[in-house]
Amino acid sequence: MAETLELTVGERVVRVSHPDKVYFPRRGFTKADLVTYYLTVGDGILRAVRDRPTTLERYIHGVEGDSFFQKRAPKNLPDWIPTARIAFPSGRYADEICPTETAAVLWAANLGTFTFHPWPVRRADTDSPDELRIDLDPQPGTDYADAVHAAQVLREVLDGLGLTGWPKTSGGRGLHVFVPIAPEWTFTQVRRAAIAIGRELERREPDRITTAWWKEERGERIFVDYNQTARDRTIASAYSVRPFPHAPVSAPLRWDEVGSAVPEDFDLGTMPGRYAEVGDVHADMDEHAFRLEAALELADRDEREHGLGDLPYPPEHPKMAGEPKRVQPSRAKKETAAGEDA
Repeated sequence: MAETLELTVGERVVRVSHPDKVYFPRRGFTKADLVTYYLTVGDGILRAVRDRPTTLERYIHGVEGDSFFQKRAPKNLPDWIPTARIAFPSGRYADEICPTETAAVLWAANLGTFTFHPWPVRRADTDSPDELRIDLDPQPGTDYADAVHAAQVLREVLDGLGLTGWPKTSGGRGLHVFVPIAPEWTFTQVRRAAIAIGRELERREPDRITTAWWKEERGERIFVDYNQTARDRTIASAYSVRPFPHAPVSAPLRWDEVGSAVPEDFDLGTMPGRYAEVGDVHADMDEHAFRLEAALELADRDEREHGLGDLPYPPEHPKMAGEPKRVQPSRAKKETAAGEDA
């Protein structure tokens, strides 16, 4: 077995240790395959993470081994990879890597990073998101085709709000739609806009789409995971390899492909060919910066006319102003009934 592999990326030389180490036994993909893949789609993956604080999802023993999320920059970080300080909901902070060149992605891949989780901010301003991210998450009893239907309805809703989204497969069963926005709103405001968009989807397709935070209330519907826009929540980047045995990747799509593409089309073995043929189909995304006034006006109208306020935050967040109780509905009913019987 080769002990090292050296790859030249621009002005950098990235050293890959143990390149023959098998990372995906079912497919036979090695560490060298993973790192070379990221070199092949270099411009695309860099576009997705450039200047963004990025959490690394690492599998140092391959997909069948243990994993962990590395939020703080590794101690052996090269001096040519910058960092940015991000604040967690708890008030703690961390300095995360912010790739500015493809070599940084390869360096992280050598550490066993499969999936890159960039924040929706840039290192120059880590409190102002420049992407509104919509996560369409299939629930039990639904599948990718249901997510596709939800995405097509979402496209109509976004258009009505003066927004344009760029869709991609999640690498699992769902779909992500990213909307580039001007970095003029807080995490709380962007989340409020996401909730309003989700509720509009729910109104149009109540039997197929839901914003219900509690799983027991979702049913067989696509869940619009609005909390993926909360601070410290991230979504796998475009081109990221996902930690499943068949080595799928999160694939950027054109809207005219959404109805016909399936997640199984895109993996560590097939994406290089697609990339060579069509390039990064989201390459123009950063040329746009849409505004959220219409979506926030929709949120205000929902609250004013329908009494629809905030929704629960993730459990690791401190209690937020206006947030409803974080109590599972079935449990709340039991507690109410117990109080009445007392």
